[in-house]
Amino acid sequence: MFMGEYQHAIDDKGRMIVPAKFRDALGAQFVVTRGLDNCLFVYPKEEWAVLEQKLKSLPLMKADARAFTRFFFSGATECELDKQGRINIPNNLCEYAKLDKDCVVLGVSNRVEIWSKHVWENYFQQSEESFNEIAEKLVDFNFDL
Repeated sequence: MFMGEYQHAIDDKGRMIVPAKFRDALGAQFVVTRGLDNCLFVYPKEEWAVLEQKLKSLPLMKADARAFTRFFFSGATECELDKQGRINIPNNLCEYAKLDKDCVVLGVSNRVEIWSKHVWENYFQQSEESFNEIAEKLVDFNFDL
């Protein structure tokens, strides 16, 4: 399980150090793709395989299902750590997530998220203000803390 928040930087070549606590759980190869809310999602291969099966089960005749599947898979790339514990994030993914220098790396249960520090701070501030409202809506999903 991934959890925690870490501050990192991305260099001019698109390389970013992956937090040491995440490296073993990610494994030798993992998948980075476009996430929601302008961040990147990083999945270990096993989690990616589960997600791939779920996406394959979406109805091909539904335009929204096709669009989401295209969005998700077209941005996906296999990555591996270099000897310094860094990954190389492709330019198209850096552009999508607005990654320039300062990044925030989050552990979110079965995945890692990579955010531009600026985008994350804005998102967090807006979400923090409505956290109680969001928590109340989770009751609709039979969720209780």
